[in-house]
Amino acid sequence: MAVNVPGVIVMVVFYLLVLGTGIWASFKSKRKQKKSGATGMEMVLLGNRSINWVVGVFTMTASWVGGAFVVGTVEMMYTPSMGLIWTIVTIMAYSSSCIVGGLVFAKPMRERNYVTMLDPFHIKYGKVITAGLSLASVIHDIILLTTTLIGLGGTMSVVLDLPFSVCMWISSAVAVTYTLLGGLYSVAYTDIVQLILVFIGLCICVPFVLTNPHTLDIRQTLMNNTLHAPWIGQPELKKTWIMIDHFLLLMLRALGSQYFHQRTLSASSPSTARTICIAAGFLLLVFGIPPTLFGAAVSSTDWNQTTYGSPSPYKRGEAAMALPIALQHLTPAFISIIGFGCVAAAVMSSADSALLSASSVFTSSIYKNILRPVAKDKESQWVIRASVVVVGVISTSLTSLKNSIVIFWFLGAEISFIFVFPQLLCVLFFNISNGYGAVMGLVVGLTIRLLSGDSSLGLEPVLHFPGCTLEDGVYVQYAPVKTISMLSTIAAILLFSYLASVLFNKGVLPEKWDVFKVKAQHSPVPLTPVGGAIEEEENETLKELSN
Repeated sequence: MAVNVPGVIVMVVFYLLVLGTGIWASFKSKRKQKKSGATGMEMVLLGNRSINWVVGVFTMTASWVGGAFVVGTVEMMYTPSMGLIWTIVTIMAYSSSCIVGGLVFAKPMRERNYVTMLDPFHIKYGKVITAGLSLASVIHDIILLTTTLIGLGGTMSVVLDLPFSVCMWISSAVAVTYTLLGGLYSVAYTDIVQLILVFIGLCICVPFVLTNPHTLDIRQTLMNNTLHAPWIGQPELKKTWIMIDHFLLLMLRALGSQYFHQRTLSASSPSTARTICIAAGFLLLVFGIPPTLFGAAVSSTDWNQTTYGSPSPYKRGEAAMALPIALQHLTPAFISIIGFGCVAAAVMSSADSALLSASSVFTSSIYKNILRPVAKDKESQWVIRASVVVVGVISTSLTSLKNSIVIFWFLGAEISFIFVFPQLLCVLFFNISNGYGAVMGLVVGLTIRLLSGDSSLGLEPVLHFPGCTLEDGVYVQYAPVKTISMLSTIAAILLFSYLASVLFNKGVLPEKWDVFKVKAQHSPVPLTPVGGAIEEEENETLKELSN
């Protein structure tokens, strides 16, 4: 099969459009910086906190509607054990995540003028715990970027017949370039272009797939499908708790991710931050409709009558590639190219979010707050640029592990859900939380999760929760083990924080053993960014007064 030349031309045009938008946004960012007198670091990471609600809604939605969202929704619809029921649960979880984040986290985070979501940890817990959580956040973003690029590479290799590695490095280079040039401004404005392309592209492609002569009426195949399993899915009562576990994981993991909070922290006001999240939550429901219909059509296709032939993609183990395969075999050539452009747009919108998120956490929370507190604004800007390049190179290099990276993605999601989210919840809303509770929360959450077992890691369950059964020689947990681990983390944080506070404040333990300074601790207070750094004099004053 020869290289799809028209497809390559469209890809080049699309990348030039995105790159041009990013360059234009970088000039806009520089003009804004000169007019406002903002520091370079504030401008790159947060857009001088001047993002309005329109741009904010687009960039927040685009950070969700990535390659995994589009390609993954089609795959989920095509997989018999999941189908429509699991797809609805997943999309509702994404939507609920934005709405809950807007109602609960957006206002307090924005009011306190944090630079990253790790700032409250640095203020309250100190450098050691912040460093550990910062590394976890950076690793999560690297894994997110890698899996996003893999989704794009698979589609490009099928539709354009280009080498997988070539697709990866070109796409990564484009995302790195415009992120380097304009920071959040470039990311936000390219997100607008990408999100529009995604929606228009999907709306153009779906009718062609639904009306293909080899595709049955999806209304008839919803419950009774002779070609494939009914695309409603296979709901089982015993999997109810697993479905709830899945819903909570997808809903709450993003609230422990920097890319979500970066959008709220860059908003022009706390009320704007809340509006952005809630509006994006409802917009996500709209963007979930086209890939859902696409997946229903794929499930209703007689593949033996198409140029793809028999057996079907599912029987060949290619369900993950259902979208690009359908574009290639169920639509005209020019329509398949449009569909590819829509997937590429979705991937790029998530890739730039992960790039900026990881570089923000490393520069602000690790380099500036821990390694080099005296770093000037110029130095911090160079660290941002270097970290964007390094994260891009590492993530693109990891795409060679495409067979095992899916496992890493789930691990990254669980890190955010079980460890980071509970820590952020407690540090923001529970005054009693302290460093001792944070450490014990990590230990307890990790222990329970590992003892619960994980088939993807080959771990046999030691803790058998109600419903745990032996199936084909393997124990299967039907209890919501991830949610149990997350709740255990929260409980441990609060319990051990309270115990440590009582022991030190009552004099049961000598003050010299108090490494986390419980007696001098205060809740996170509003911060004022000065010269790209976080001004902590107010906190230091409070500590001195308490002593």
